[in-house]
Amino acid sequence: MNEGVAVVGLDCRFPGAPDPEAFWQLLLAGGDAVGARPPSRGAGRDTPGGFLADADAFDHAFFGIGRADAATMDPQQRLLLQTAWRALEDAGLNPPRLAGSDTGIYVGAMADDWSRLQLDGSTEITPRTGTGAGRSMLANRLSYQLDLRGPSFTVDSACSSALVAVHLAVGALLAGECGTALVGGVNLVMSDVLDQIYDQAGLAAADGRCKPFGAAADGIGRAEGVGVVVLRRLADARRDGSPVHAVIRGSAVNQDGRSNGIMAPSRRAQREVMLAACRRAGVAPARVDWVEAHGTGTPVGDLIEARALGDVYGGERETACAVGSVKGNIGHSEGAAGMAGLIKAVLALRHRVVPPVLTSGGEHPSLDLRGHGLRLLEAPLTLSRDGEVLAGVSSFGMGGSNAHVVLGTAPAPVPAPARPTDEAGDRAAPGVFTLSSVDAAGLGRNLLAQADALAGRPGDPVAPLCWSSNRVRGGLPYRIALPAADTPGLVAALRAAAEAQPGSGGTAPGEPPVLGFLFTGQGAQYPGMAAGLYRESARYRHHLDAASRALEPHLGGSVVRLLLERDPLVHRTGWTQPAVFAVQCALAETLAELGVRPDAVIGHSIGEFAAAVSSGALGLADAAALVAARAQVMDALPEGGGMLAVRACPQDVADLLAAEPLVSLAAVNGPTATVLAGDSAALLRIREQLVERKLAATALKVSHAFHSVLMEPALEGFRSRVAGSVSGPARVPVFSTVTGRVLDGGFDVDYWSRHITGTVHFADAAQAMLKAGVTHLVELGPKPVLTRLVAQLPGAAGLPTTAVFRNEESGALALAEALAQLYRSGVPVDWEPFYAPADRVLTPLVPQCFDDSVRMWHEPLPAVPERPVAASPAAPGFDSPVECVRAAVARILRIDVEEVGLGDRFYDDLGFDSVMFMELKYRLEEGFPQLGELSIPEMMSSLVTVETLVGYLISQLTAVAA
Repeated sequence: MNEGVAVVGLDCRFPGAPDPEAFWQLLLAGGDAVGARPPSRGAGRDTPGGFLADADAFDHAFFGIGRADAATMDPQQRLLLQTAWRALEDAGLNPPRLAGSDTGIYVGAMADDWSRLQLDGSTEITPRTGTGAGRSMLANRLSYQLDLRGPSFTVDSACSSALVAVHLAVGALLAGECGTALVGGVNLVMSDVLDQIYDQAGLAAADGRCKPFGAAADGIGRAEGVGVVVLRRLADARRDGSPVHAVIRGSAVNQDGRSNGIMAPSRRAQREVMLAACRRAGVAPARVDWVEAHGTGTPVGDLIEARALGDVYGGERETACAVGSVKGNIGHSEGAAGMAGLIKAVLALRHRVVPPVLTSGGEHPSLDLRGHGLRLLEAPLTLSRDGEVLAGVSSFGMGGSNAHVVLGTAPAPVPAPARPTDEAGDRAAPGVFTLSSVDAAGLGRNLLAQADALAGRPGDPVAPLCWSSNRVRGGLPYRIALPAADTPGLVAALRAAAEAQPGSGGTAPGEPPVLGFLFTGQGAQYPGMAAGLYRESARYRHHLDAASRALEPHLGGSVVRLLLERDPLVHRTGWTQPAVFAVQCALAETLAELGVRPDAVIGHSIGEFAAAVSSGALGLADAAALVAARAQVMDALPEGGGMLAVRACPQDVADLLAAEPLVSLAAVNGPTATVLAGDSAALLRIREQLVERKLAATALKVSHAFHSVLMEPALEGFRSRVAGSVSGPARVPVFSTVTGRVLDGGFDVDYWSRHITGTVHFADAAQAMLKAGVTHLVELGPKPVLTRLVAQLPGAAGLPTTAVFRNEESGALALAEALAQLYRSGVPVDWEPFYAPADRVLTPLVPQCFDDSVRMWHEPLPAVPERPVAASPAAPGFDSPVECVRAAVARILRIDVEEVGLGDRFYDDLGFDSVMFMELKYRLEEGFPQLGELSIPEMMSSLVTVETLVGYLISQLTAVAA
């Protein structure tokens, strides 16, 4: 059997049903969506039909389309844009990430009403008339707006257009012409021309209702609608974890040829197209459980179709083949009819229930469906829950183009990987829920939509929901990220973010952040540090294990064991420094796998080794040897000495240091944050003098006088253990706390020796890093220490800072909070590695909620009032270029002249594109015929603002006058 093509996503809007779920409920209830005809759907007609309530609504700003352009677009283009976007999201695909891909577009449509209205003489012809109307632009507009490079065309085979488009897309996928295909069908009734044709041909139902195969069938009732399905090869869909709603097993198209008339259906052709589709599907017709028929409700059409269905599907079988038609519920949506039938079939196969047929008077007696092995579904049909169920969908064009598709239920999903048992126990994994939009209002609207939907699903695990949002709902300028431990907490966070001001809690577009990583020094350690994240994150666990293994040959023990057992040995220098180093390296590697990498690094004392690894200058094994040697030679020194934190600048204590040769300036952490280290008795004398000077001084709890002359006895042992150690070039700038500036060259033994005894010039190094352009700080250490020091530096107030660890309980949720903060700041995050494989399960979310407040329909362009113009001082005797340019711009944008300012920029403020510039050129040539044809290349440098263009015109007019 042919493996087939998967329907991985869909969206639709049909009469009485603004989305697929509403469409399904309408069908399942046997609902009737036919109603009164709106005044905009044909001059003076009052025939009922199936009409969309909001066909004139369009969120043009979401797609970056100016209002003037949107007003000239066929509303069918607008409907397709929004429906295609939502269908892609339903497929688990992020529309912006498809840009540049070979995704194909296939659109079925037959209505030309918009073109007819635009050309009726009441609307001005402009270059946008061509891009706004015409059936070819229905597909091309989708490809353009989404930047898709695959096949793109509109199919018009009359009423079979959408199903023929499906057939062509299936063929393109199987032939490898595209990897994903969007197939749409759309129809809007914007004039009564086709009504008149149906009337005169005797095809129109008097009451505007289709009654498929019914006793009261008397013709067609017109309908509107739009539907889009996303198709992928089944193997690709299953490999990538895409949702599979149903599978297209086979399809076929053919033509009636020369039959009883170009509008008359052919039983033979319909029979042949159904048999061809079954052959391509590799299934016997008797295996097909039911058929979604074309079923327009015309007596002749229904009779011929019933006979053809009986010829193919009514043969020897245990149960008569069930027959239905969506047209009884919504009417005949013409170019979109095949899509309405296909989506109904997909939903029925997914739910394994076929909705009943809505018709009048029961089955038409002359059809004798039972006698032909068929039965009309007058009640819902429950399909088997076991094995594959097959359905057929038919769509026949008025001119004889026929299409048939055979569909099957989706195969059993690929089982998700089992969650490994680890120390986290049964605690559900957290996640980060992301949303994005084009503006703050759109973000707020979608936050509330998600909150409302998820409020009804409190038991859903939050991690798959968050993973799905990361995959589908990113890529737009305004973004938000919400860490969550469970779904009720996520709902609360969504509502709070929607209510927050300004900007609905999201970040606005801005310059990409420049990240500086700060690696904390000794003194921030505590028993059990990083244990929470080690238990809850397999990725962090992997990297901490790796760092621990790199240190173990030098230490004779395990850092991981030390931390998990909350061993107080973590405070001994011989273990403190390796443990801090391991925790920092593991965190840096974890962030790197999540896409968070530094643009600059700085390390305080022992933190500089992890900074060197993060920069790429040192490998993990080489750095581990250096750290272990440093820690052990220091730990071997006799205990004694001390360190004193002083609330003063170095100049304030220079005289005291000069008088005490056994005390050194250990660190300068800020303008008034100085640390002294050395002999304990000498420090006590200095402290007494500081008290007299009213300068605060605090003794630090340490085992040794680090970064002082008392460390010099350790140098010989250190140098002998690490002789020959070298580093490579750093991939990102390292701001050295030994020199207080960006490191010039690599790390060698001399550098690390100075590092042991010399002053930590953290304040200078951090200040240099900020001057280099760092905009956001991330601290990597057991708890945040350095970010508070940086905040005291000149110009650093308010600088965004992030830290993961605060205490031993900081686990996966703390990492989620840090990632969310970074993402909101504009840092691109690779969310995939954050989640365990068992949580990477696509979970349905509410698709994009568009703004429906902007309404556009056909309106004749109002006349632009004549304005008196004054002579230009620069070009006497000519009409004013200022007034001419402003009037031309206003006319193109359909705004008042007073809204056009001289300083307005054509691209950034007015939204001009190449077509609009050509129209502007034409308008200016009309206004100043004496200039002849203007040259766009010559004008280019002047097409910056309205004022610069006015200046160009004045120069041209002056030249002509001369």
